[in-house]
Amino acid sequence: MANVIKLKKGLDIQLIGKPTETVLTGEHSGNYAIVPDNFNGITPKVIVHEGDKVKAGSVLIIDKTYPEIKFVSPVSGEVTAVNRGEKRKVLSVVVKPDAENQYEDFGKKNVSTLKPEDIKEAILNGGLWPCIKQRPYDMIARPDQTPRDIFVSAFYSAPLAPNIEYTIKGQENDFQTGLDALAKLTDGKLYVGLKQGSSIKVKNAEVVEFNGPHPAGNVGVQINNIKPVNKGEVVWTLYADDVILIGRLLNNGIADFSRLVALTGSELSKTGYIKAIPGCEINSLVGDKLQPSKGNIRIISGNILTGTKVSQTDYLGFYDNQITTIPEGDDVHEFFGWATLGVNKFSAGGTFLSGLLGGVKKARIIDARIKGGKRAMIMSNEYDKVFPMDIFPEYLLKAIITFDIDKMENLGIYEVAPEDFALCEVVDTSKIEIQKIVRNGLDLLYKEMN
Repeated sequence: MANVIKLKKGLDIQLIGKPTETVLTGEHSGNYAIVPDNFNGITPKVIVHEGDKVKAGSVLIIDKTYPEIKFVSPVSGEVTAVNRGEKRKVLSVVVKPDAENQYEDFGKKNVSTLKPEDIKEAILNGGLWPCIKQRPYDMIARPDQTPRDIFVSAFYSAPLAPNIEYTIKGQENDFQTGLDALAKLTDGKLYVGLKQGSSIKVKNAEVVEFNGPHPAGNVGVQINNIKPVNKGEVVWTLYADDVILIGRLLNNGIADFSRLVALTGSELSKTGYIKAIPGCEINSLVGDKLQPSKGNIRIISGNILTGTKVSQTDYLGFYDNQITTIPEGDDVHEFFGWATLGVNKFSAGGTFLSGLLGGVKKARIIDARIKGGKRAMIMSNEYDKVFPMDIFPEYLLKAIITFDIDKMENLGIYEVAPEDFALCEVVDTSKIEIQKIVRNGLDLLYKEMN
């Protein structure tokens, strides 16, 4: 029987627009793009030119520091643009797809006969190494290291998140192959975090079930509650969709990045799932499904807590398996809005009357307004109520802001990622960009320590 860990701290934000378990059709994406900003801890070097013909799996970008880390084209076609910004920063490499995908052949692999270095080489060559992240620093794992352990989260708990038990149907073999491969890449254990009562079958790994509100599905929360990361240790992390991609590469010998993406939110005429490839245009997913609205709509690549604001001409993020739509709220003007009874307003702390009328358990429409101004951090214990890790978040954030390395290390900087603090932003009365602070702190610490 699997070990069960029950989490009491956290917060499930109920929103209108959950994805129905139906597969929808979308429009043709005219372009696909690799966007280096999707990946932390790399220095991109473009190795293709405009006009080059590529296949799905052909290398577009490599990392200057670790050239063996490759970023490949998700589709076959023609490279139409290499977009750069200030100081020639690479913004994106754009590929116009062929009518039918042609794949680079990496050869099918039998994981049971492969050595760890062979598995690592196969994942690197197929362009799927970016699926593997590491703690500390929440960045792409360094291929010259061996992790203490590997952690896989096989469920999502964020608002309107896709149901992995639905999206994994028909891909169970690829998922298990990916797990078998990962188990060979560590001298320690491969841990798989499941939602309590999950029907997903797992072999060759230690299963730990979780019961509790979001962020129970965050791999960082699972690590902290299973086996925390200490200074000098490195662990690797993945989510279930990443494992499936790795297993598919090894079973089929091609870099097939397709996945089911959940279309969610109150501003869609219909919700559900759509088969898509990361890097596709957002418009191809939601263009014909957006409701006519009196105001502007915010489209988010990812979930409402950690996703990225995008336009219809932007691209689906490499790690994203969800599109969220909410009202922008820039056309809303409330007279004494802060002083009203707030019958239909979301309030994590019970500030409004809505706390007595369904509270946080009632599904609501929440717009993108901040509803407050920035001010000094208030030490009111509000972060601790939604932060289920054995860490003092307020003190860690202050250590990051002052860049006190000793305090950062003592307070647990090596085992956190920005997503772990997303709920702290929701309940924060000071309206501080906490995730941005954590990301900057991790980046600066990595430069300092390396």
